[in-house]
Amino acid sequence: MNAPMGLRERKKQRTRETISDTAITLFLEHGFDQVSVVDIAALAEVSKPTLFKYFPTKEDLVVHRFADHQTVSSTVVAERPPGVSAIDALHQHFLDGLAARDPITGLNDDQGVLDFHHLVYSTPSLVARVSQYLAQAEETLARTLVDALDSDREITAALLAGQVIATERILASVNWQRIVAGRSAGEVYPEAVADADHAYALLRHGLAGVAPQK
Repeated sequence: MNAPMGLRERKKQRTRETISDTAITLFLEHGFDQVSVVDIAALAEVSKPTLFKYFPTKEDLVVHRFADHQTVSSTVVAERPPGVSAIDALHQHFLDGLAARDPITGLNDDQGVLDFHHLVYSTPSLVARVSQYLAQAEETLARTLVDALDSDREITAALLAGQVIATERILASVNWQRIVAGRSAGEVYPEAVADADHAYALLRHGLAGVAPQK
């Protein structure tokens, strides 16, 4: 079990959350490019150097939420039960995320989550920062898969990690598109599960048999 945070750590966590929440509120109201770091620091009642101590870039004020998921896949693989393959563990974790309406799976119709998603993916600099986080998540997963796979070739782990991260990104994107089109998360859920099952079957067995070769 994790040890409880001390008073100093709790205060730092509250400050971090206050700064981020303030920034995201301003960005949603006025647009990312129209809000300055000085504006955010003033409203959050911290100095500009303090803000940058918690968030090195303006983009990190928003996309740090993606950073929180950066090591999740590698942790799922490293901590999977005995006898469970890496792919099976990752598959089940994604299905659990769908059931829990985890925003990272795209299956969440809360208006605040939808507004946040629109903010991120309508702002080029935020999209670029998210891509960096995904690349780092891929590298982290690849390192963990080296030990998990029955292979002495690091390229195998790197290829699988890239496929897993890309697969989950595409699954999430499709789910978001369905919800943005006006459907509820509950309505989309069965399709999202079927898509995830299909996608992970492809990761296990490849494209052989899906369509005839031309």
